[in-house]
Amino acid sequence: MAALGILLIFAAKSVKSGKGPIVLVNTPEWVGSQLKEQILANSSGRNFLLDENAAAQVQKKLSSSAWLDEVSALTTKDSIEVRAKFRKPVAVINSGLSPFYVDAEQVVMDYVPMPHLPIVEIRGLSLVAQTPRFGQVWRRDDLNAAIMLINKINRRDQLDIPAKPLLREIAVIDVSNYNGNKNTSRPHIVFYTKDNTEIQWGAELGAWQKYLESTDEQKLAKLYNYYKEKGTLSGRVKFINLRDPRDNIPLPIDIN
Repeated sequence: MAALGILLIFAAKSVKSGKGPIVLVNTPEWVGSQLKEQILANSSGRNFLLDENAAAQVQKKLSSSAWLDEVSALTTKDSIEVRAKFRKPVAVINSGLSPFYVDAEQVVMDYVPMPHLPIVEIRGLSLVAQTPRFGQVWRRDDLNAAIMLINKINRRDQLDIPAKPLLREIAVIDVSNYNGNKNTSRPHIVFYTKDNTEIQWGAELGAWQKYLESTDEQKLAKLYNYYKEKGTLSGRVKFINLRDPRDNIPLPIDIN
């Protein structure tokens, strides 16, 4: 009996110390194969010894990825299962040597091509000496103004027109005149469609009254009414002015 017990313990340890792959569990649909490959490559290996320390090692390594938050890992009999919250990019910034992403919380992430997502380019950010490292929050007012608008439009799309989101038609948000720092008479924030149609949004969210513009809700209503009526924001006019408060339009439900 004693010998049998020793054999069973040895067999259990042998199975547990076998090799197995890392498996990303419950991955969101938008995460493509290229991003998965990059994340797994950053784990310093594809197959790990399935011992007591394997999950802790993988969890520590993957927690350094800018794309992942709240990482947990569990060693099973044939793999290491990893669960994590994926940071979803909403904007791309083409400054410096290579482009990079930011998510809805302004966390900076390295660039991986994602043509299937409605990612907006942010232009005109004021120059800084150095951008944050990947995984850090980039705290700056002009970037925050653009991200807040992207988030607001994205929420409206999900509630109102998820099948044909308006955000996919916006290619660029230009904040070079943020707070009127270049020209007080020009709109502070401007959108551009993929065919370069200019959409004059104006002041950042919450600042419309200071500049005697339409309210944020009126601007959003004008934008969506035009999109629903024309079916597109492109190819119809040279520019769309959302700032003029004299336009009589119905107000949408406020989406905060």
